[in-house]
Amino acid sequence: MIDHAHDLESVRGATERLLTAAARMDNAAVTQSSRLPGWTRGHVLAHLSRNADALVNVLRGRPMYSSAEARDADIERDAPRALAVQLADLRDSAARFQEAGAEPADWSRTVELRNGVTDSASRVPFRRWVEVELHHVDLGIGYELEDLPEEFTEREITFLAERFSGHPEVPATSLADGTRAWSTGRDANLPEVTVTGTPAALLGWLAGRREGSALTVHGGTLPSLPPL
Repeated sequence: MIDHAHDLESVRGATERLLTAAARMDNAAVTQSSRLPGWTRGHVLAHLSRNADALVNVLRGRPMYSSAEARDADIERDAPRALAVQLADLRDSAARFQEAGAEPADWSRTVELRNGVTDSASRVPFRRWVEVELHHVDLGIGYELEDLPEEFTEREITFLAERFSGHPEVPATSLADGTRAWSTGRDANLPEVTVTGTPAALLGWLAGRREGSALTVHGGTLPSLPPL
């Protein structure tokens, strides 16, 4: 069972870690490139703030974004802001998300995200946790995949393995970190390829943050994954 209250607290802690780390930057650093192609660190921070508000919309039954174009325009608008403004916005939007999460609600209900994707409301806090943790890494300010909480890493590997399960373009693949195992791809019951590595290396590949050079592959080549 997904524990949304636990995940909300995890989001709170991850957000505080991100805010503390980001506060060590200066205005020049915010304008520098992040690890995401075409985005500065300001773009990443702006996206995190607007994503918090978008997930408030989801929890309250409104469209996540008014349109894809509006989402992109808001990020471009907010990306050049000074560090202090970015941090204040991130803190305030995070507080709004926590407030929405604290409201009495049916957490078993189905909600709609972007592009027609639906999910249980109870998984929304974990989705926000993913945004905060991975984009903290994307800032390139000293927080790495190896620094992610163990619980988060295991759950996100599970989530991504499930996301690619049954995907016609991904060969049936067995994943293992030496302790745990997952299956993904076209027919998870008949693995064609086995991929092993550390949890951070597996997550980096599944999440499109690393090319997978640290992984060991048996039975073929490392599968090419579709974009998230």
